[in-house]
Amino acid sequence: MLELYGFSVSNYYNMVKLALLEKGLAFKEVPFYGGQTPEALAISPRGKVPVLRTEQGFINETGVMLDYIEASQTGTRLLPVDPYQRAQVLALAKEIELYIELPGRACYAEAFFGMTLPEAIKEKTQAELLLGFASLARHGKFAPYVAGESLSIADLYFLYSVPLACAVGQKLFGIDLLAEMPAAKALLERLEQNSNVQRIAADKDAAMPAFMAMVAAKR
Repeated sequence: MLELYGFSVSNYYNMVKLALLEKGLAFKEVPFYGGQTPEALAISPRGKVPVLRTEQGFINETGVMLDYIEASQTGTRLLPVDPYQRAQVLALAKEIELYIELPGRACYAEAFFGMTLPEAIKEKTQAELLLGFASLARHGKFAPYVAGESLSIADLYFLYSVPLACAVGQKLFGIDLLAEMPAAKALLERLEQNSNVQRIAADKDAAMPAFMAMVAAKR
């Protein structure tokens, strides 16, 4: 049985978890917060979450895990068979990660944890998010899903990256990053009705108090 190491507050953990649930796969969740201890580094080379344990060993990096799950497991397809269409889905997922998730993450400390960041970092994040969302508007189909008619890996990145980036935009810059993208807003509402998404959200809510206490203890 596959084992997913990580914690329910992690958006990347939840991307992989949703893929496993959508495919109807049996898997075990193993609490793991990563870090730089020898024990953590033996599982994850950079001490990051999530990590997927397979019969052959551990796999790290979310995109690689999702590719492994798609290639090795049965269930609902999350990538097209056609090479060109597959490339379009993967490009959208990568664009969301590089140009929306990562810029937004640079300001999570202030947006979500009450810390104060240098203005230069916030200015860079704002500029990059505006460019990232403009790219998503050009490339995304939202018909009704990010890459077309079917739920795909691009939707996993969208669901667990865009709302966080939008919260950063609203809290720090007073910007609605989806103001000109009603179809994207509609997709978020659609995805939130998915029973597996709701299960993940409930797990996240249940795990949040302990996570916040851990964050506070590290300050």
